[in-house]
Amino acid sequence: MKYCRFELDGSSHFGCIETIAGREEITRTLAFPPDKKALESIAKKIPHIPLDEATLLAPVEPSKIVCVGRNYREHAAELGHDVPVEPLIFLKPSSAIIGPKQTVVRPKISARVDHEGELGVVIGKICRNLKVDEDVRPYILGYTCVNDVTARDLQNKDGQWTRAKGFDTFCPVGPVVTDSIDPWAGVEVETRVNGKTKQQGNTRDFIFALDVVIRHIAQVMTLLPGDLIATGTPSGVGPLVAVDTVEVRVAGVGTLRNVVSD
Repeated sequence: MKYCRFELDGSSHFGCIETIAGREEITRTLAFPPDKKALESIAKKIPHIPLDEATLLAPVEPSKIVCVGRNYREHAAELGHDVPVEPLIFLKPSSAIIGPKQTVVRPKISARVDHEGELGVVIGKICRNLKVDEDVRPYILGYTCVNDVTARDLQNKDGQWTRAKGFDTFCPVGPVVTDSIDPWAGVEVETRVNGKTKQQGNTRDFIFALDVVIRHIAQVMTLLPGDLIATGTPSGVGPLVAVDTVEVRVAGVGTLRNVVSD
């Protein structure tokens, strides 16, 4: 299943995406979270909208965004940090979320704002205190692209990450959510700035696999339908300046494109 969130007649809707005659189109509106087993009963057919002509919004409205820090060894090394011995988690506020083609605004109090392209995981049902051997896949609704934008100078100054990660517009998400990829088998994650590749990684290189991450988080807090997990960024993070175009691509999901302003 693949879905998006889009604007129609002045309102936002979740929409089912289907490929028709080789073209992706939004064919139905959906309740959230979409029920894979009862898709027909909860969907409302609409005149088809080509996906590339739709006004896309961030495809998630989470109660919280849980992020994983230093989940690639090379990224930990480039920042001069030790590799964590267990998943290192932190929160971003849901107010940081923006959608495709929306603008990342650099705060005036920061001299360096970095891109951090990541695989995003969208939770599909309540997840809490999983058993050690319990399969996490039934709790996953799908996957998307995330840019964990970071005020690097404030992160270093504060010694904790809430302010540096929490500014409005600091969590671009999208363009769609899909369940058709397998992070355990390996999915490429790439970030480009003005068309130049800055980050390249693969989820095979996670220090902590996705099942470890989700069980760890669920020991601490209840994950609710629609919650978003950002799984960590590869090496190559770097600064963004006004008029930059930053793109995060996750293979099998698509490309999340945003512009930057002061």
